[in-house]
Amino acid sequence: MNKRNPFYIALIVAVLGVVLFSAKAVLVKLAYQYDVEAIPLLLFRMAFSLPVYAVVALISRPKKPQAIRLKDYFWIFIFGFIGYYLASLFDFIGLQYIKASLERIILFAYPTLVVFISWLFLKERPAKVQLVAIVISYVGILITFYDELDVQGQGSGVIFGGIMVLLSAITYASYLVGSGWLIPKFGATTFTSYAMIISCLCVMVHYGLFIRSDLFHYPKEVYWLGFAMAMLSTVIPSYMVSFAIKHMGAASFSIVGSLGPFSTIVLANIFLEEQMTILQLAGAVVVIVGVMIVSKAKK
Repeated sequence: MNKRNPFYIALIVAVLGVVLFSAKAVLVKLAYQYDVEAIPLLLFRMAFSLPVYAVVALISRPKKPQAIRLKDYFWIFIFGFIGYYLASLFDFIGLQYIKASLERIILFAYPTLVVFISWLFLKERPAKVQLVAIVISYVGILITFYDELDVQGQGSGVIFGGIMVLLSAITYASYLVGSGWLIPKFGATTFTSYAMIISCLCVMVHYGLFIRSDLFHYPKEVYWLGFAMAMLSTVIPSYMVSFAIKHMGAASFSIVGSLGPFSTIVLANIFLEEQMTILQLAGAVVVIVGVMIVSKAKK
């Protein structure tokens, strides 16, 4: 029994990490109720996260420092810009127009985009079962999305929001595909810390150049929600997931990860009173099944 204890501990940590990550969209939607825009809210999230990642970056050391070249730091900047800044920006904009539960379902399909991008740029041809699973996933998204258009009756806003979240998934998938060769050099913790620092700085520059509004006129709830986003849905779960993958393996974690959309649906129902139709829930199940097939086939 003792031999199983580390696995069960990792399993509990994995579930908590997935739930905390899934809460991000709900926290964003709660903050939007106080008339805060996407960029200031994203700035609060990044500003509260930055000190933690800076400390981790100072404490941790690259895994293979002798293999690191100056150009590698340039690529960290590129991937931090794409994978965390752009992906977060598109996501926060999209959440202004669509439900948190729909956002999570679209984002959950990112492994299918990883397969597509790897095929397009790295010539890694997917297996037939992956192609079938990808079709299944997007049929599920279309089912959920079409029903949302029917429920909301606001086609243009929902479509725009969906496109923004899809762009978030595409940029994040591009980051995963492109950064794979850098992580062994720096180590996952160091690389993630560097990339997040870049992302934080990009958001600050964006705000300084294009927004310049007063950051101190919002209700106190906005700052608390920004802090919660930073700690509970960014920093803490990122390390929880790393711990879980290390101790239970990526294959086992991918199964736990399928709880993500459902946990968002439950949290959104509790805190936002979002309702999912039977057809939307069916679409979510279809997406999850397709993504799990893709993930399993990759391994």
